[in-house]
Amino acid sequence: MRRVLASSLALALPLCAGAVQAANSAKPNIVFILADNLGYGELGVYGGGILRGAPTPRIDALASQGMRLLNFNVEAQCSPSRSALMTGRFSMRSGTYAVPVGGQTDGLTLWEITIAELLSGQGYRTGMWGKWHLGSAEARLPTGQGFDEWYGIPRTYDEAMWTAQNQSNSMWPSFGNKQGWNADVVAPEPIYEARKGQKPRQVGTLNLQARLTMEAGITDHAVAFIQKNAREGTPFFAYVSSSMVHMPVLPNPEFAGKTGNGDWADCLAEMDARTGQILDAIRDAGIEDNTIVIFASDNGPEATDPWQGDSGPWRGTYFTATEASLRAPFIIRWPGRIPAGTVSNDIVHIVDMYPTLAAVAGAKVPTDRAIDGVNQLAFFEGKQPHSNREGFPAYVADRLSAVKWHDWKMHFIWQENMYDAPITLAEPRIINLLTDLKEERDVGAKASWLATPMMKIVYDWEASLKKYPPIKMGTPDPYTPATSRH
Repeated sequence: MRRVLASSLALALPLCAGAVQAANSAKPNIVFILADNLGYGELGVYGGGILRGAPTPRIDALASQGMRLLNFNVEAQCSPSRSALMTGRFSMRSGTYAVPVGGQTDGLTLWEITIAELLSGQGYRTGMWGKWHLGSAEARLPTGQGFDEWYGIPRTYDEAMWTAQNQSNSMWPSFGNKQGWNADVVAPEPIYEARKGQKPRQVGTLNLQARLTMEAGITDHAVAFIQKNAREGTPFFAYVSSSMVHMPVLPNPEFAGKTGNGDWADCLAEMDARTGQILDAIRDAGIEDNTIVIFASDNGPEATDPWQGDSGPWRGTYFTATEASLRAPFIIRWPGRIPAGTVSNDIVHIVDMYPTLAAVAGAKVPTDRAIDGVNQLAFFEGKQPHSNREGFPAYVADRLSAVKWHDWKMHFIWQENMYDAPITLAEPRIINLLTDLKEERDVGAKASWLATPMMKIVYDWEASLKKYPPIKMGTPDPYTPATSRH
């Protein structure tokens, strides 16, 4: 009898393993390419491309193969948007509502459950390459927050300019050795390679020379990850955190001078080509039909001379609540599931990616905390005509600056450029976003009824903050929610 049972068990185990592998292979792969400070008006399909000095044929073609959103919204700064993507929670909840100032405890607490952790729980391999900006302490790096592997920088790319502070370069003056950057005072930003469960390994230092090759390194790591997991038949989540077009906007030497229209256009050309490399890897691996590809931006355009980006028809820059700050490019392709050539002006927010991707993978979102994202899968697939979101509160740092509802917007604080002082308005300003793309005309006096649905969003939000008190910026680990401390 024991021999019969043993033989039966020996036969059953490979069958079970095969069933698990088959179930995993049925799960779609997810490739999320997040550009850095790519304004609404840069891509050809959004009215830029050759108008900005460089066509973007690969990204434009991707848009024709899936769905393109005209009203995809992000948060006003880099860390907040990336936090919202990772957690499905507005950054005010997570203590990540602003780009961290040097020296403070920064990033997401380990109590947060990232999309990488949710997908890992469903058998996905998870990889990330590029800027993290959600914690520079070792425990809070991507491999401590659900990613199996990571190559990139913990903070941001403007730190590449630190090492050049004492150098004269063309018309740029140096600060001088006595008052310029000193590594003994502030260490340069490291470039890491890391694996889950292992100590991160520093493989470089972020400086202007390293900045030139970051995008190539990000792409090479992503392509290798896609190829490996495709060969093994393992579902994967590839988070490609592009370095383009964050200041300093500098192209790889391979692309320098390629367009003849300067560094910015050369960088657009490089970004499009690197995206093409990733798309080619997916195609060549034979997994195109079972892979969701998302291309989006984390923010509106740069505001700092000489790297100002383009906001298309909208007014303002990032670090504000203008449409130029909130609206970003978004393209999603899933062959056979998302109708090709679809365009929508319905509101979707970056927090919505969390429950949407969880639904794709069969994961359940946490129920012990506030999740602000809503599942948009049925909308993306064309099973319903409209988004599941009507609006949202818009913060700039920790200031509730505006609220959006359908094609309307109410400003409480006005700020057009990140370097302007925010001005608290005596009365809220209501804008019709269909008739006034530049947000110049207040229609509140004749459309005061709009205050009711828009303020409901605010009141519901404020009530949720009382139920789930937000985490303060700089909170160390371990963190326990106030609602769980009694």
